[in-house]
Amino acid sequence: MELKSPLSLTRLVALLACFLPATIQCETKSASTDRHVVVVVWDGMRPDFISERNSPALWKLAREGVTFRQHHSVYPTATNVNGAALATGVYPNRNGLLANREYRPRIDPQRAFENGDLDVIKKGDETSGGKYLALPTIAEIVRGAGRRTAIAGTKSVAFLHDRHAEWTTAIAKNSLTKFAAAPMPASMREETLRLLGPFLTKPADTSDQRNLYATRALTEILWRDSLPAFSLLWLSDPDLTQHEYSPGAELSLAAIRSSDRNLATVLDALSKKDARETTDILVVSDHGFSTIERGIDFPSELRAAGFDAVAAFQQTPKAGQVMVVGNGGTILFYIIEHDRTVAFRLVEWLQHSDFAGVIFAREKFEGVFPLESVSANTADAPDVMVALRWNTKPNRFGIPGQIITDATRGAGKGSHATLSEFDVHNTLVAAGPGFRRAMISDLPSGNIDLAPTVLRLLGVEPPHKFDGRVLSEAMTGDSAPPRPVTETLEAARKFSSGQWRQHLRISRVGETTYVDEGNGAFER
Repeated sequence: MELKSPLSLTRLVALLACFLPATIQCETKSASTDRHVVVVVWDGMRPDFISERNSPALWKLAREGVTFRQHHSVYPTATNVNGAALATGVYPNRNGLLANREYRPRIDPQRAFENGDLDVIKKGDETSGGKYLALPTIAEIVRGAGRRTAIAGTKSVAFLHDRHAEWTTAIAKNSLTKFAAAPMPASMREETLRLLGPFLTKPADTSDQRNLYATRALTEILWRDSLPAFSLLWLSDPDLTQHEYSPGAELSLAAIRSSDRNLATVLDALSKKDARETTDILVVSDHGFSTIERGIDFPSELRAAGFDAVAAFQQTPKAGQVMVVGNGGTILFYIIEHDRTVAFRLVEWLQHSDFAGVIFAREKFEGVFPLESVSANTADAPDVMVALRWNTKPNRFGIPGQIITDATRGAGKGSHATLSEFDVHNTLVAAGPGFRRAMISDLPSGNIDLAPTVLRLLGVEPPHKFDGRVLSEAMTGDSAPPRPVTETLEAARKFSSGQWRQHLRISRVGETTYVDEGNGAFER
């Protein structure tokens, strides 16, 4: 047999390898099978905190690759919403997850639930025929193409990325779910415990310690033998620390430095494997962050206004009762039997308030946007949803952006989930062989763009059409997408005492839509 080129020899070796014993895994080679993608999520990382002092590893990576200055979170700007969007590349109305906390009677008829918890995910799949997440995730698609994946994280949102895997977890409940988790067989779990010690579930264990544990589990255990095609590491900071101390506090800045050290560990592990030249790294946050100006007990406020409002049902719910589900800067109102009269009164009450920012509803009401305007029209969507008001005022550390929230945390602490520009605009930095070097992109981009972009980098054919787009403007050998178009939607309603006005600013690149910000007020 005549070999005409080195490429022919390479292909021959690859083909002969397929006849080796079955214990040796064989992969048909293509231009992309030696490529790897690593996504590192810094939960709650605002892009304006990237600096040589706060985040030297990320700062350096940004200068090597691409910084996306107009990156967008999905509204509501909360963790699980964006975990699902990052994983599936589609908005809530197509993947099914609308908020961190939802009310679905089929899953729990009495109270709202955290939709990233393992038990909830399992019940959700049982009640939906396996469609709790309606579309497959990046990890599921890549594995379906015959490639390996690895997931590790310290927040329950990690489960959404690979919910059918054999998860090794350690969970500690203390108002939030905190754990170190990764899909791995029992033998690898035993090795993890032997090498890294027991999982960190004690109250005294810090987020810093848990994130380091998860990073080591990924780089030292899951990457030990070879580098998977796709890896995801979800770090709980700076989010958890900023919730307690607000953006810009010294402890919050220390949390950013901690996540940066974990990123440095990931990059060092890739270098030791001689894999930097074949690996694209994307560092992204799920949302931005703001400081709480005021917290409101919405069930109490609604009851004082004459509504039959509850945070949980003690008995069988009655028609017209309102289940109030707080999500920080966004509140979901579920009206039993979708009573339109109650919904009308609720909308009018919100429009006269000093805390509503943008109001959305299932049905058409004057001065309100439909749920589908932000792709929030899921099958289990609330009757009314409000993004609470925000402003640009600085907090005590000089960091701009304050919001009104539910009563979960007090004034001066941190939260998100509104349509504030500081919650919506989040972090994305990408570097590697698939991306241009030393580039700043001002084209709108969003978390829904990661799934199609990752699959393009890996050469994996997408199984369906995404809401997001491939970030071609930042990739080597790709052409630029269409120019962006920005528009502002407005809704208003006049009353004898004044006028309610709200707006929503959106940007479009081709067929992909991003929500930039929104707010509203009652004007007397």
